[in-house]
Amino acid sequence: MEDRDRDIYSYITSEETAYGLPITVVDGYEWNMKEHVDTTVLYNGSKYRGGNPDDNPYKNIIRPILNLQHRAEGFDVKDVDIYVNDSKQYYKSFITKKYHEKWAVDNNIDTFIDDLVEGYCDFGGVLVKKLEGQPAPEVVQLQTIAFCDQSDVLGGPLGIKHFFSPDRLKEMADAGWGDVKNGATVSIDELITLSKEEKKSKAGAKSKTPGKYIEVYEIHGMLPESFLKEDGDEDKYSRQMQIVAFYTASDGRSEGVTLFAGKETKTPFKFLSRDKIYGRGLGMGGAEELFESQVWVNYSMIAKKKMLDAASATFYKTTDQNLKGKNLLNDKENGEVIFVEDGGDVSQIDTFPRNITAFDNATAEWEAHAQTTGAANEAIMGESPKSGTPFKLQELVTAEAHSLHEYRKGKLAVFVSEIYRDWIIPAIMKDVTTEQEFLSELTPEELEFVADALMTNQANEFIIESILGGRLIQPEEVELHKEGVREKFMKGGNKKFIKILKDDLKKTPVDVAVNIVGKQKYLSQNVDKLVNVFRQLISAPQVLDDPRMAKIFNQIIEGSGLTPVDFYRSPQAIQAQQAQQAPQQGAPAPTDTAPLKALAEQNV
Repeated sequence: MEDRDRDIYSYITSEETAYGLPITVVDGYEWNMKEHVDTTVLYNGSKYRGGNPDDNPYKNIIRPILNLQHRAEGFDVKDVDIYVNDSKQYYKSFITKKYHEKWAVDNNIDTFIDDLVEGYCDFGGVLVKKLEGQPAPEVVQLQTIAFCDQSDVLGGPLGIKHFFSPDRLKEMADAGWGDVKNGATVSIDELITLSKEEKKSKAGAKSKTPGKYIEVYEIHGMLPESFLKEDGDEDKYSRQMQIVAFYTASDGRSEGVTLFAGKETKTPFKFLSRDKIYGRGLGMGGAEELFESQVWVNYSMIAKKKMLDAASATFYKTTDQNLKGKNLLNDKENGEVIFVEDGGDVSQIDTFPRNITAFDNATAEWEAHAQTTGAANEAIMGESPKSGTPFKLQELVTAEAHSLHEYRKGKLAVFVSEIYRDWIIPAIMKDVTTEQEFLSELTPEELEFVADALMTNQANEFIIESILGGRLIQPEEVELHKEGVREKFMKGGNKKFIKILKDDLKKTPVDVAVNIVGKQKYLSQNVDKLVNVFRQLISAPQVLDDPRMAKIFNQIIEGSGLTPVDFYRSPQAIQAQQAQQAPQQGAPAPTDTAPLKALAEQNV
């Protein structure tokens, strides 16, 4: 059926039906996104696709590995570094960074990042949506997708299915829903009246609910102009957003109504695929790569359960015709003597499960295969390695397992940077153009940075006021004033109020860097390396004064995975220290105040 023969309601119905059908990735490989998402949810929740029979056990090997991937590939909002991308205004980076920390807490960015990582790991892809009027985006749960292009999630129109309570639906009136000016064919109150107190699942099953839930479809994408207005051109397409609801009429038919219909300038979605597979919308999911192992582990567990059931039953055999057909367990008392005729015999049938070891071995093999596939060896999972495993070998295996997670974490970092540049930074910069004052906790390095800047500023004011007052001051007085400013500032602790003046950051170029790759890698090992370096510097600090030894030292530092810059000392610093340590012949008080005068004139 062509688009010209359909309206938006029949289009949604047909597309939702098609979404449940598989597509061909390559010859012999059919895949369905809805089935993939449903299976991931079921297996992660220890559920069989056909339901859980009471007599079938389920040993979940997927969930522990996914939990590991969430931890290994996740990161925190503190790893997102906001800075001013301008050499002349770079000093403002401190303010933008501290405001971002406050803004991220207020808008639950840590929760957003957690949801992002979990969806990416579990399903093989994550869909993110920019919310109109909201500063922070949200992760779209793939279970709510009513239809999309299964070969390219954002390659065609995308439909999301919501269930709104009446109160929640009424809140959407602020976004223009139910307004005839926005293409609505029914008001929100009228739709609530028409709805029933039930929910319909994606599979079509209805469930009675304590209150009304209205089935609402949110559609985004390139659609025919005829979907916007009756006289629209069927052959002309435009980017649209349609909000459509369905209710059951008195004759039992499903009727569609429109709450909102309008044009969009650009898509509000971004998508990231994990381990891409050409020809399908989602990449290889963390649960999907373990489906096969999970199936055969469950097969072994079911077989073992049946063997144990048989082993728990007690059967007897006899050659005595008089005992044939009698229930020895129920008819006889404990300790009762049973008469057996001459030549007869009564004995218990052996039901010992001798083959159970084979299923134990099969289960262990599939679990080991799952751990290898999911890069989740014993050390990463928090389990002790096998007895006799060399420490260096275990360290190497753990490093290789971490490298896959670090690779995927790097892809997430690039994706989060894109979200920040396109959506979050503009929202932050809109906020900071107004005057802001907030309490922030500073690190020791940030305290030093602010103290130095404050000391310099206060010292310059002190010099200017003194000279303008007709008094020449000595450098010792300036240094003494600086120390007083520093001491007073440090006494206040590490929690300081920061104030952003109105328009202070207006038109300031701000960028983002997500510093996550390798940040948590071998933290304890890095501490050991730093301790060794510290011991060396304590025992022989003069080694760095020799350029040849300093070069070798830098090579050792770099080979250890540390940063040589952190240990670098400039020749000027070395000379200054040597001059300070040299015995002073006298301490002539400096009388030349020309530099101070020049500084004062410059600041005036």
